[in-house]
Amino acid sequence: MRTKKVFWAVAITALVVAIILISLEAYYVVAAFLVGLLLMGHRELWSLFRRRKMPPIDERIKENTSKSVRNGFIFFVVATAFLMLPFSVRLVEEPDTVQVLGALFIAAGAVYLLSYFYYERVEPRLSERSMKLFKTFILIAGISLGALVISIFLHNAISALAMHFLGIEFEEPVFFIVATIICPLGLAVGVIGSLVMYFKGLFSRALE
Repeated sequence: MRTKKVFWAVAITALVVAIILISLEAYYVVAAFLVGLLLMGHRELWSLFRRRKMPPIDERIKENTSKSVRNGFIFFVVATAFLMLPFSVRLVEEPDTVQVLGALFIAAGAVYLLSYFYYERVEPRLSERSMKLFKTFILIAGISLGALVISIFLHNAISALAMHFLGIEFEEPVFFIVATIICPLGLAVGVIGSLVMYFKGLFSRALE
């Protein structure tokens, strides 16, 4: 009963927030906000639609939900901080702030959903060897993404310093190659490999 009351309280609050955002003509944020709520409340909504009652809540589900919310929040904070970096401002010059914020909300909701299914289905169903391989691909993707950001920064910094102190146009080659070829290749391998292992665990049978 308490869970149902909380659910309806959140739903009513979300409706009020959506009305306020619509009155401010922040339609992209409204869409992202509603999509995020649907992603986060998919379990409760599906149970209400099929069984006309809230799903049972146990400690495992609470823990999985808590960790998934944490992952979505961390992603939102990191992505926002990244877009505030000087060399990232160019990425968001065309879309306005509302569109960028809406995209971040949708992406954070997707991270939450992927995290929830990971803790709920993927992790328990993958073998120890598959889990090590999955984490290796995740590590490759993370290192490649971090190296990409650092390489772009160093390439621009070195080129700017050369122009400032030497008065010549200089395109730094090493970090340019790393940022345009090596890092994207590593990121692609990491993302594709981790997705393959993720869906393998998602659609496989539970381990005995």
